[in-house]
Amino acid sequence: MSAVTPVVEGRGLVKRYGHVTAIDHADFELLPGEILAVIGDNGAGKSSIVKSICGAVTPDEGELLIEGKPVHFNSPIEARDMGIEIVYQNLALSPALSIAENMFAGREIRKPGFVGNWFRMLDKKEMERFAREKLSELGLMTVQSINQAVETLSGGQRQGVAVARAAAFATKFIIMDEPTAALGVKESRRVLELIKDVRARGIPIILISHNMPHVFEVADRIHIHRLGKRLCIVDPKQVTMSDAVALMTGAMQPDAVAA
Repeated sequence: MSAVTPVVEGRGLVKRYGHVTAIDHADFELLPGEILAVIGDNGAGKSSIVKSICGAVTPDEGELLIEGKPVHFNSPIEARDMGIEIVYQNLALSPALSIAENMFAGREIRKPGFVGNWFRMLDKKEMERFAREKLSELGLMTVQSINQAVETLSGGQRQGVAVARAAAFATKFIIMDEPTAALGVKESRRVLELIKDVRARGIPIILISHNMPHVFEVADRIHIHRLGKRLCIVDPKQVTMSDAVALMTGAMQPDAVAA
């Protein structure tokens, strides 16, 4: 590891579900400004370790550090309050709500002064302005109106809203869980461009994906997870997709490739 302090680091993380060990003394680190892809076979524990980082799962053992300082999350809301955002595979958007309402779900802006403090009236114009600004920054203002319902958007546009929401509020890093899994070729291409745009703004990203071409296109490093722990970290410029798959499945050992 370099002398750079990781944005997030997990040391010796363990998570058990009864007799099943999902995470087995696993280590993890995300460096500033990078896209770190997390890959592994089904059941390898890659989702569990990422969930332990964002507060969705509480590790039984181990230590979690954010920018070098120990933290303990009891829920994803606590992680979100610290500047950690998640883009889920199933989008986690409310179809009947507008784009702006989805952007601010759970963190609505109230009007200033008496009407906001006492009557809890929302400042819809400010939320619409902010949402429009963030969508424009990522080149997503191809929608008809910021007030149109999310259910009227295409799959790629919906994922774009989810990415824009994460980029708007993330101050530490973003976790993206299979962001292109349910999308077509054209829409997947747009989401990959969005991921690059977010990284260019200095926000590091953890990308969980089974799509190896996408991983090798955007990742700076690849964390390979196997049997509940980190097997190795590889440079996508120095290994092939075939090698990465062989490592995932156990057909190849880490010392057989350049790391």
